[in-house]
Amino acid sequence: MFVDRVELTVSSGKGGAGAVSFWTEKFVAQGGPDGGDGGRGGSVYIQVDNNTDTLTALRGKHHIKAKNGRPGEGRKKYGKSGEDVTISVPPGTQIFDVETGELLLDLTEVGANIKLFEGGKGGLGNMHFKNSSNQRPTYAQPGLPGITKQVRFEMKLIADVGLVGYPNVGKSTLISVLSNARPEIANYEFTTLVPKLGVIEYSDYESFVMADIPGIIEGASEGRGLGHEFLRHIERTGTLLFMIDASNYRAMDYQYVTLQEELDKYSNVLGRKAFGIAITKIDALGHDETNEVIKEFLDTIGLKPNDNLAMYHPNSKYLSYGNIEIDAPRFVLPISSVSHINTEPLRYILGDFVKQQKSQSEQ
Repeated sequence: MFVDRVELTVSSGKGGAGAVSFWTEKFVAQGGPDGGDGGRGGSVYIQVDNNTDTLTALRGKHHIKAKNGRPGEGRKKYGKSGEDVTISVPPGTQIFDVETGELLLDLTEVGANIKLFEGGKGGLGNMHFKNSSNQRPTYAQPGLPGITKQVRFEMKLIADVGLVGYPNVGKSTLISVLSNARPEIANYEFTTLVPKLGVIEYSDYESFVMADIPGIIEGASEGRGLGHEFLRHIERTGTLLFMIDASNYRAMDYQYVTLQEELDKYSNVLGRKAFGIAITKIDALGHDETNEVIKEFLDTIGLKPNDNLAMYHPNSKYLSYGNIEIDAPRFVLPISSVSHINTEPLRYILGDFVKQQKSQSEQ
């Protein structure tokens, strides 16, 4: 089962109380206070583990708690510190305070081991409170409490390219052709029920990660369909690939503008990401019909195709469609994943595109 969101209570341990004790021993007339300190409570750590890709291990758990520190004892014996607890999560996990909505941790570095909540400090024993005016202190500090919060774990896939499109436009087929991923493929809508990742190689030493999420439909940003549930998985991607079905009963310009609107409604950042367009299933149409529908689509959204329609690089940054201002695509490429038309050029175009995006982000 794909689990990418879990809410539970997390607590660090309470510190142990300091001891009130006096040294009483035969032939020792004035032994004095000897109460030891309490042990520190256990802390809560988060381990980013690349060997896990969901939050399934946390499913069904209601409370994860570190151990409390033990109280101090006489003869200046310190209490034992409480055992820490470590929670393993996949890369890309964010941890939120449910009550305030505050982002506590954003975990992207594989192998990181970060303290989420520190355990409570142990109390001081009465041996610390002896002074010239109080030779027999009967007071010791209680241990400090740990931290308890209701937290939400949310996983966001870390990928370079995110596929967006209506259901059954060929996203799963494309990722299966370009990578070793084997998502379920069928000729009906909402075949993809959970996000999928595929590693795509475009040279001997270079590759990028592509994410396929369930299809987006009109109203997805308001909770319709499955796309809304998983849109956050493409928030971390540097590049989006719009999949526009040339043979779909929905008009191509309608698909395109609806996707733009839904992404923008869900997140301003997501709606402004760099993107390209793949016009899919062109093998379902004849050559002349393909050219005609693509020219009509490009004309409707304000683009001018080149002569062979193989690829188009717009010069302008923004396009206007009605009253909506939308980012211009970096390229438009007609493809067929089934017939392998332009799938290899798409592999290298996306590879170069990802490389450029990473180079810009590092500057």
